[in-house]
Amino acid sequence: MYYSRKSAGIPSQKKFSAKRAGRPARTPHRGVRTRGGGVLSDFDISAFINKNVVITEEAEVFVPEHTFADFHFTDLLKRAIEDRGYTNPTPIQDKVIPSILRGLDVVGLANTGTGKTAAFLLPIIHKVLGDRNQQVLILAPTRELAMQIDEEFRLFAKKLILSSVVCVGGASIENQIRQLRRKNSFVIGTPGRIIDLIKRGVLRLDNVKTVVLDEADRMLDMGFIQDIRLIMSHVPKERHTLCFSATMSPNIQTLVRDFLQNPMMVSVKTQDTAKNVEQDIVHLRGREKSEMLHELLLQKEFSKVLVFGRTKYGVEKLCRALVHKGIRAESIHSNKTQSQRFRALASFKKGNVQVLVATDIAARGLDIESVTHVINYDLPATYEDYVHRVGRTGRGTHRGKALTFIE
Repeated sequence: MYYSRKSAGIPSQKKFSAKRAGRPARTPHRGVRTRGGGVLSDFDISAFINKNVVITEEAEVFVPEHTFADFHFTDLLKRAIEDRGYTNPTPIQDKVIPSILRGLDVVGLANTGTGKTAAFLLPIIHKVLGDRNQQVLILAPTRELAMQIDEEFRLFAKKLILSSVVCVGGASIENQIRQLRRKNSFVIGTPGRIIDLIKRGVLRLDNVKTVVLDEADRMLDMGFIQDIRLIMSHVPKERHTLCFSATMSPNIQTLVRDFLQNPMMVSVKTQDTAKNVEQDIVHLRGREKSEMLHELLLQKEFSKVLVFGRTKYGVEKLCRALVHKGIRAESIHSNKTQSQRFRALASFKKGNVQVLVATDIAARGLDIESVTHVINYDLPATYEDYVHRVGRTGRGTHRGKALTFIE
């Protein structure tokens, strides 16, 4: 085996506990230079390895205040929840759902993979079942996240006679326009495409009673603040507004102040990287990265692997090389069409392929169950990108591993 705590100079797990878990202190930026002298990364990757190993005996066990049966949902929705096998809510669901049901504006701070999509979908679906004339607008930073929200909605609403439309770039706008001509209770989309449809006069938001800003921090990072302001100017001022974010930055505080009324603040954010993700480094020791990756992927435990590369060209080249070596692999990056991304993602989710190779931009918002390993084939550019990548595994109650290749 080519990766270990000993080889990385990392103490054993026994020296770490839940009390020490979380984001490490900043260390001097050392960077990693290529042979041509360029800097690939502006942080010391070793500072983030194995900083959050949790000893099970010391970990705090969450005990919810409610069960899903306790929430005052309609009987139809309760049956849909039971059909999904939901019994006890996650922390964000336990804290947020009662406030949303009371009609309060809410700011929810939570890590990815905490069940926040169901946390806002379920009480909103209940609300719409009580008044089917109202409409819901959900804004997300990426098309992938918008589609995943819609997928989650459809799983709950398939027997409730509720419909939705996804409005995202990279997909046929003509088809979206046709869908908007029909009655849709939920409009789920990215800011750019939503504005395009508003300007074309095919999307009116007069009947929107609830707005959800999901991963609001990511939308602001991507420069969508003016788009959000424009969209909100088309929504009635008398509305129910929910904002979900992983951080409470000054920009998020401004967003909350401008668009929410006396919001309830709910935070179940624990640490930056998932507590059940084991992080380590892979010393290449002069070996080719592609050879090392291939050797790892041949091991049985690497059954569902997400590999991150730096550029769309590098990602595509790596994917083709893996396929040539007999590895079942797909890729997603910005050169792929929406339908190509969807097929690749669906194939990975279903287990038809072992490996999904992705760039950071294309992988934003991905929520995939049971990813066994995340591999940083190329170093991430920032700490936030590292946290995002690592968070794709170890979701929910599953454990996962994150490996970072070091020259």
